[in-house]
Amino acid sequence: MTTTTVFTSKRVLLPNEADAIPATIEVSRDGKITRIVRGHASRDAYGGDVEFIDAGTRTILPGLVDSHVHLNEPGRTEWEGFTTGTRAAITGGVTTVVDMPLNSIPPTTTVEGLRAKREAAKGQCFSDVAFWGGVVPGNQGELRQMVKEGVRGFKCFLCESGVEEFPCVNEDDLKKCLEELKETPAVLLFHAELDNHQPLKEGDSTQYSTFLASRPDSLEFDAIELVRSLHEAFPTVPKHIVHLSASRALPLLDGVRNLTAETCFHYLTLAPRAFSDASTGQPHFKCCPPIRDTANADALWDALRAGRIACVVSDHSPCVAELKRLADGDFMKAWGGISSLGLGFSVMWAECQRRGVGLAELVKWMSVRPAQIARLDDRKGSLAVGMDADLAFWDLDAQWTVDKSALHFKNRLSPYEGLSVRGIAERVYLRGRLVWDQETQFAGLPAQGILL
Repeated sequence: MTTTTVFTSKRVLLPNEADAIPATIEVSRDGKITRIVRGHASRDAYGGDVEFIDAGTRTILPGLVDSHVHLNEPGRTEWEGFTTGTRAAITGGVTTVVDMPLNSIPPTTTVEGLRAKREAAKGQCFSDVAFWGGVVPGNQGELRQMVKEGVRGFKCFLCESGVEEFPCVNEDDLKKCLEELKETPAVLLFHAELDNHQPLKEGDSTQYSTFLASRPDSLEFDAIELVRSLHEAFPTVPKHIVHLSASRALPLLDGVRNLTAETCFHYLTLAPRAFSDASTGQPHFKCCPPIRDTANADALWDALRAGRIACVVSDHSPCVAELKRLADGDFMKAWGGISSLGLGFSVMWAECQRRGVGLAELVKWMSVRPAQIARLDDRKGSLAVGMDADLAFWDLDAQWTVDKSALHFKNRLSPYEGLSVRGIAERVYLRGRLVWDQETQFAGLPAQGILL
C-alpha cells in the first residue's frame, strides 16, 4: 500500500498567489497535505511506493466550500437528501457543504434534532458535511450543547421561513440567544428580511415584477439595521448576513468588526434572465430575498471586489416540481428557492471572465472565506500544509450549456438551464481520494464523505 500520494500540475492555485503556478502536492495516507513544492514534478523523482498523479496542464484548485446548502434530510427527502445533494456538489468541485437547519424534519434546533440529522447522514455523503443549528423562539437552552456537539453556528429568520417547524424570532428572542452564545465560538446567521406588514399590491402573479414588488429592498435594509443594533449590544458574537440581495444595505455593514455578509450566484448572474420576458410564468426564478435588477447585481460585484461582501454561496434550496407551480406559473404561491449545487463555479467563472475577475479572487470567495465563516479553515479552503487534501482538476477553458443532464440534484429544476457557462471539474479528490471522474462519473466510487 502506498504511503504517499503526489499530485502535480503546471497550474496549481496556492495561497497568496495571484494565479496558478507549477507545483507539486504531497499527501499522506490520512489525507493531509504534508508538503508543497514549487515546480511540475516528474514520476522519476519519486520512489515506487508513491501514487503519482499528474494533472498536466489542468488547473488544480482547492476543493470548494459551500456554506449555505439545504439538504432537507431527514423528513423532506422528496426535495433533496444527503446522497443526491452531496453528489451534485462533488460534480462541481465542492468538497465541503454546510447544511442548513431548516426544511428537514425535525429541524436542527435541538440537540436531539442534531443527532437525528447526523444519524440520517451516516454513510450517505459524497462530500464532507458540517451543520448549522437553528435559533427559534424558546430554544436558547439548547444552543451551548449543540456547539459542543459540533454545529458551526446558528441561523435565524427575521421573517417567516416558509415552514411551520422553523418559526421566526423577534428582538427579545435574539437577546436571549446572544447571551447564551457570548462564551462560545459560534457565529449567528441572519435571514435578514424584516416584514413591514404592508398590504400586497395587486398584480399579475405570473409576472416576476409582481413578486419583486412584494419583497422590496427596504425589508433587507430594516433587518440589517436591527442586526446592527443587536451587534452594538453583543459585539463579541460573530454575526453573518446570509444571501444578501440588496446592495442598498451595504453601507450598514461597512467597517463593522465581526459582522460579515455573503451573496449568491443567482443575485450576481441571473438578473438579465429574471427581468426578461422569458421569466413570465417561470417561478424557477423565485427566491427570498429576490433577484434584483442588473444595476444592483453590478453593485454586488463591486462590493465583492472591494471586500465588502465576504463570500459567494449557492443557497441551494430545492423542492418538488409541484411546489414550484410550473403548471400555472404563479410566483406568489410558488416555493421560493433556487437549485444550483454543482453549477456555481462554472456559472461564476464565466461571469468572472466577462468582468475581468481573476481566478484567485473567485477561489477566495468560494473556498477560503466560506471555510473561515464556518470555522472550518483549520482544515478546509486552501491548498496548504496541514490541510485536508481536497482538490479538483479543472478544465477552465471548457465552455458548455447547462441542461438537465448537468443537474445531479434530486429535482432537476433550475433557472440556469440554457445558460452558457465555463469550466468543468474533470476529477475531484476528497482527502486525497478520487470521488468524481467526469468520464466515468461515480462508477465504482462509494460515498467517502465524513461529518465534520
